[in-house]
Amino acid sequence: MATYNKRGYKAPKEKEVTEVTEDIKVLEKNSATAGVFSALDETASKTEDFVAKNQKIIIGIVSAIALITVGYLVYEKFVSAPKQEEAASEMFQAQQYFQKATDGVSSDSLYKLSLKGAEGKYGFVDIADKYSGTDAGNLANYYAGIAYLNTGKYTEAIDYLQKFKSEDIVLSALAKGAIGDAYSQNKQLNEALENYLKAAESDKNDFTTPRFLLKAGKTALALGNKTDALKYFTDIKDNFDATPEAASIDVFIGLAQ
Repeated sequence: MATYNKRGYKAPKEKEVTEVTEDIKVLEKNSATAGVFSALDETASKTEDFVAKNQKIIIGIVSAIALITVGYLVYEKFVSAPKQEEAASEMFQAQQYFQKATDGVSSDSLYKLSLKGAEGKYGFVDIADKYSGTDAGNLANYYAGIAYLNTGKYTEAIDYLQKFKSEDIVLSALAKGAIGDAYSQNKQLNEALENYLKAAESDKNDFTTPRFLLKAGKTALALGNKTDALKYFTDIKDNFDATPEAASIDVFIGLAQ
């Protein structure tokens, strides 16, 4: 079949077709970009409207955060720090009584003075109460617990020692062990064993670990649990053989077998 061209018609050249195609792509791209910017503008507009409508609430929240921050800084500088210093000053006299008591000179009366205070100074009981939240107040709980333990007030000892918190691993272990001692003196052997094990396991070292493993073993024996007692005694023999607790450990191992 013959093909006829209309008069004056010229087929487009390949280059012209390519240019038109590229122009269409650019327009499409620009259109998509324009859509994105339009969406962003719409979002920004909505955000501005939200801020405008809720300006008082936003300002209130920001002001509250600022007020809390400033309040905390003021408290730290003008309340907390002076309170820490005051508590430490009050502690000095009580600590002196406590230290003399541990030396064995009139220990009961000195422990009582450290607890109740004298010479116009607070004792550990008042310091723990009135300076609660300070480092000195926290430490007063430990001193009070040990003082009560040494004067036969075992329930009070447990109460104060349980309030004591410390990141010092040795002091923390000693506090748990002292709670175990108080329970043991109160004939609450299961609770004593639980706290001896907490003290032994809180940090593995040659000072507190064998000390409280030995107490745990003796308590387990008293409860008639030879299997666990043997485990605790053997742990001392195998892993803490250079400690004082290991010197007579074979005797206890024999009792547990």
